[in-house]
Amino acid sequence: MRIITALALAFALTNCAVFDPLVYKIDIPQGNYMEQQDIDQLRIGMTKEQVRFVLGSPVAENAYRSGEWHYVFRLKPGRGSVTSRQLTVYFENDLVARLSGDFDTPEDFYTPLDD
Repeated sequence: MRIITALALAFALTNCAVFDPLVYKIDIPQGNYMEQQDIDQLRIGMTKEQVRFVLGSPVAENAYRSGEWHYVFRLKPGRGSVTSRQLTVYFENDLVARLSGDFDTPEDFYTPLDD
């Protein structure tokens, strides 16, 4: 009887691992979805309103330094590895001064927009 109980318990525990690949798991996106083509629209000297129009509202604004906006995107797929990307936009006198993060700085970034 003990052997049958042990086998049933072992089968029940391994059964979850056998059926796990068959279970649908959703993708969980969080934050601001950004692609390089979105970042390529940014230029030095843009206003905060222009940046908000291009990228949306930032995930976080630095409470102590109002000149930084943080854009973060995280995707946890149902299967596979987690993807995370971030961008920080730095402002001086409420105008874009520089960028940092996981994206390439656009080629035209240092060419201000025409008024």
